[in-house]
Amino acid sequence: MLIDGVFSGGGMKGFALVGAYQVLEEKGYQFKRVAGTSAGAILACFIAAGYTGKEMEKVLDEQDFQALLDPRKTILPIPFMKWINLYWGLGLYQGKALENWFLEKLAAKGIYTFSDLPQGSLKLVASDLTNGKMLVLPDDLQKYGLSADSFPIARALRMSCGIPFFFEPVRLKTGSGDTIVVDGGVLSNFPMWIFDNGNKERPILGVKLSSNSEEMKPYNIKNGLNLFEALFSTMKNAHDERYISRKLEKNIIFIPVDDYSATQFDLNTEMKADMLEKGRIRATQFLKMW
Repeated sequence: MLIDGVFSGGGMKGFALVGAYQVLEEKGYQFKRVAGTSAGAILACFIAAGYTGKEMEKVLDEQDFQALLDPRKTILPIPFMKWINLYWGLGLYQGKALENWFLEKLAAKGIYTFSDLPQGSLKLVASDLTNGKMLVLPDDLQKYGLSADSFPIARALRMSCGIPFFFEPVRLKTGSGDTIVVDGGVLSNFPMWIFDNGNKERPILGVKLSSNSEEMKPYNIKNGLNLFEALFSTMKNAHDERYISRKLEKNIIFIPVDDYSATQFDLNTEMKADMLEKGRIRATQFLKMW
């Protein structure tokens, strides 16, 4: 059965998305169009490139994700210098190693630019902080004087995955100067709206790394860190929660992975397996009713 898919952000929690996708694949669902933000953008790209669920699991299981954290080299190799990098470089890590990993994995399937895929089959969400607006890639590239056909998908994916302050923002070179682009989750962490143009061609299925509205727990805010976490979480979910009605919830697989952090790059084998299994279980339960 042909469907369209939308996948939420969640950083390293994205292993659960792969588990859900494996079940969907086993049940005969095929994605004609895919879209996503951050971790969801990675899954969308891998699906569009032709990776199977098992291939994704192997790729992710073999990767040492801490090796993708690439701080800038400094003259004085002391811990304090990373905060200097955060101030001037706008992020703790450059993100070049992450982008190169995306490039390598997509190239393995012969995918380099958006022209290598059927038109409209892949959409990624990022956030343009310079102009204060959301970016849908590749659709909005022409507004910046850039060709969608020649734009590297690995670069678009890096833009969608640029967790603020963690990775340096992407500086998009345009005719009017640099445009600062960060993680799409800042403005839309779960873009279920992206294929809703009033002329739905096929069923749209969403996979979201969170509980549903009835299962959501209130934030426990006792200190400044709790406040920041609650603030960022509220900010990235507010736009999408207004769009997701009870009517739409019946088309969404919710995967609670609250035990893990989006920036937990030191996941061990057991943690990865646990998230994959959570995704499989939730997808299996969902399909019994869908």
